Amino acid sequence: MAPDTVSLRYFLVLAQELNFTRAAARIGIAQPALSARMRRLEAELGAALMVRNTRSVVLTTAGAALAESAPSALAALDRAWDTARSAAAGELGTLRIGYSLSAGAETAPALVDRLIRGNSGLEVGAVPMATPEISPAVADGRIDAGITRGEQPGRGVRRFLLRRVRVGVQLAQHHPLAEHPEIEIADAAAYPLRLPDRAANPVIHDQLSGLFRDTRPHPRFHTPAVAFDMSQRDLRDGVTLAPAGEPAVTAQPAGLTWRPLRGAPSLTIHLVLPREQSPLHRRIRAVAKALAHELHWLPD
Repeated sequence: MAPDTVSLRYFLVLAQELNFTRAAARIGIAQPALSARMRRLEAELGAALMVRNTRSVVLTTAGAALAESAPSALAALDRAWDTARSAAAGELGTLRIGYSLSAGAETAPALVDRLIRGNSGLEVGAVPMATPEISPAVADGRIDAGITRGEQPGRGVRRFLLRRVRVGVQLAQHHPLAEHPEIEIADAAAYPLRLPDRAANPVIHDQLSGLFRDTRPHPRFHTPAVAFDMSQRDLRDGVTLAPAGEPAVTAQPAGLTWRPLRGAPSLTIHLVLPREQSPLHRRIRAVAKALAHELHWLPD
């Protein structure tokens, strides 16, 4: 049986001091207690570690060998304990995050960066996913966490409000409405409105189209043939407007700008975690909560 580590650490102090009185004082225990510890250690090992007299201590061959090899063994044990503690605190492991494209402009990168910088033992991978697929992927363990716009439906998950963002419209810089710091909903409804296919995110599609439910005449909604149209020609040409959250500003293509819609309710961005959470999931939640507070993503 291996000796207890406390006695082994005491022995290393004694091996340095070669004096029971000084070693006991350095450790902070009574000399008789140190002597008893060393006798038990020798009994466990089955060999004498030192030759004692009233004035000094001389290490035996076994004692010298233990004094040389024990520090590296204790250091390895300390690292093992630290690794276990880090894992228990959710600071160690591989983390897979799925995010919707609309959350990839600003929110997802900020959270991933904070997780990496604050937890050197974490390996973080993030992948864009279709919004309706994220909650099921979290629930069945294909990914560890998700970031979605809107409170997406799904079983086996918990959703935490991560961010509220203002709603506005993307439009060409030369568009007449771009002259206004805020745009009235009715004024925006006078132009064709570019919305993504409802299948990509029914929750947000319905919320954005619902902004214009009471306007007359009813606006014309335009869904591009390509789900993620990089050119956005219709916007740049001033033909359409695109309802969008404020984070769209950070990934704005050349020639476009963003203006808030007066009186429009905010959009929400949620962190999605499994219902049964591990230390790693709790770590993600804690980091996300701190980040949201620091960047003022949520009202006070």
